[in-house]
Amino acid sequence: MTPPSFMPAAATLRVIVADDERPARSFLLSLLRSYDDVIVVGEAASGDEAVQLIERERPDLALLDLQMPELDGLDVVRTVRRELLPLVAFVTAYDEFAVQAFELNAVDYLLKPVVPARLRRTIDRAHARLDNAEAKAADAAAVVRAAAQAAESKTTGGQAAGGGWLKRIPVRKQDDVHILPVDRIASIEADGETLHITTHQLEKHTVHLPLRDLEAQLDPQRFLRLSRSTLVRTDAITKVSPGSGGTFVVTLANGQQLGVSRLRARALRESLLKL
Repeated sequence: MTPPSFMPAAATLRVIVADDERPARSFLLSLLRSYDDVIVVGEAASGDEAVQLIERERPDLALLDLQMPELDGLDVVRTVRRELLPLVAFVTAYDEFAVQAFELNAVDYLLKPVVPARLRRTIDRAHARLDNAEAKAADAAAVVRAAAQAAESKTTGGQAAGGGWLKRIPVRKQDDVHILPVDRIASIEADGETLHITTHQLEKHTVHLPLRDLEAQLDPQRFLRLSRSTLVRTDAITKVSPGSGGTFVVTLANGQQLGVSRLRARALRESLLKL
């Protein structure tokens, strides 16, 4: 693979990847190692490991997952010693507030699932910034921290500051990112950490994150858990039918029929079936 045209052939970018999900981390590492102008100098499975790795290896670029236990991507930026902070590209499945902050502060980000062409642009952008020592210092020490502070100030405990809940979800269609209003969602079904979203118009979208993480961002007055793997928008339910063993089947306005587990049946009765 040919290095970017604006860089000397010998220029290489020293990169680390931090993501607690092994498949996502392995995918990024595989792509990075296919680039002639990149050297992977380490990987981390947690924020703590990422801090130690950055301070030990002093990479040019760190790809940091936003959703990691204990120390997340933003915490890593705040924790690394100021003079050792590299350029940072955050990897996120849906965090709309952070994405907005990163765009405004000229910090790059990647949406999961990461598209190879989009990662290539991130690498090219990092090369360009590293070619200017003054820009590198500004990005690493000031702009990245400003993005972290902006993102943190806009989100508190999963609920947006000001009492609002998640209003939009970025979803990927090939190399484009579409913004899906939450009001258009009828149901969300989980297959592991892949979420299949169906709209009122039966449009299908896929995002990659745990269902519990997305549920924490949604208004509980508008979304109801039907089972371990299913969420529905409450006002999309048009019919509730009894099933076997104390379960139910709900029918949505778009024609979907979804099962309700016994554990969730009580919540359904309390929220929908009481006069």
